[in-house]
Amino acid sequence: MKYILKEQECGYLMKNGILKEILFAGKQNVASWRGYELKTVSMMGKVDTGGLPVEVLMQRPEFEKRVLRVQIPDSCIGFHMVNGIYREVLMDGEALYWNVFEKHEIRLVNVTGFKIEEEQVPSMYRHLIPPRLYRRIVVEEGETALLYIDGQYQEQLNCGVYYYWAYAHEISHKIYDLKVRQLDVSGQEILTADKVGVRLNMLCAYQITDPLALARKMEGVGNFLYTRLQLLAREYVGQYRLDELLAQKEEIGHFLKERMEENQEEYCVRIHNVGIKDIILPGEIRDIMNTVLVAEKKAQSNVIMRREEVASTRSLLNTARLMEENEILYRLKELEYLERICDKVGSISLSGGGNILEQLAGLALPGKQGA
Repeated sequence: MKYILKEQECGYLMKNGILKEILFAGKQNVASWRGYELKTVSMMGKVDTGGLPVEVLMQRPEFEKRVLRVQIPDSCIGFHMVNGIYREVLMDGEALYWNVFEKHEIRLVNVTGFKIEEEQVPSMYRHLIPPRLYRRIVVEEGETALLYIDGQYQEQLNCGVYYYWAYAHEISHKIYDLKVRQLDVSGQEILTADKVGVRLNMLCAYQITDPLALARKMEGVGNFLYTRLQLLAREYVGQYRLDELLAQKEEIGHFLKERMEENQEEYCVRIHNVGIKDIILPGEIRDIMNTVLVAEKKAQSNVIMRREEVASTRSLLNTARLMEENEILYRLKELEYLERICDKVGSISLSGGGNILEQLAGLALPGKQGA
């Protein structure tokens, strides 16, 4: 029987299940009547053994020189490169590829270490690694991360992207935000010294200074600061009456900041600022204070009105005295009033003789004319 093998093909010549010869491109005559058969396979990519053991094929020099055979240990993975380009990651025990029309290479990489270095696996090819074999840690700007390997602290990571092998070790990490953070303590019900219940809304700005010490001491520093600020506010407010408390709103913030700073090293933070956002009074107290405030403002308004009236009367008295002592000033005042009248009157009819200005003055100031 005649077979034609293409350039990229070869054939396993078998007789009674035994490999007799490996045939390559060209016309091949196979005596099938004598029990021979030919299995045709492609010499591209992974080797198809046709059901034959690899060791049997490797005993043939013509086969061995045309293939790449690599054993991949359990502690390694193989980066498969075809013509110098990364193709895939291999994890099988053995890799067998034709090295005839394509250049196959397999670079073994040990996965039992810790950090994945650039020279070991370039960043652009790390996405080829199966996710279960590595951990990717991203530390944003203004953050830091504590790295733990097999439960033990290893190092502190700054801003960046890190890759670690997770094949032979347990990799974990904790992210800490090193930027200034704001803690909002709202709606704290506190009794004053005169037993008036007020609600305080407070703000606290803090920043983590020692993440490693903090991780070894406590979990969730914000909750500890919240509780500490609550207790300090109760301690301060309980000493003063309501009027005294409202009069020194700013002093509360100064007191809280000083007392919070006393414990900042214990909490591994730095306190930047503490302030009182609002002091909310009960409804009935608020109504009473509003009534008092309205009364005070009315009293102040009355005082101002009386003061202005006195000043206006004094001014009129001074003007009258000047006009009484100075005839010319009196005449000028007359002309000023005449000018105002003429601006508002459309027409004026005068009869009889005499000076026109004197008649107008008589209309404006009849008392003066009679005098």
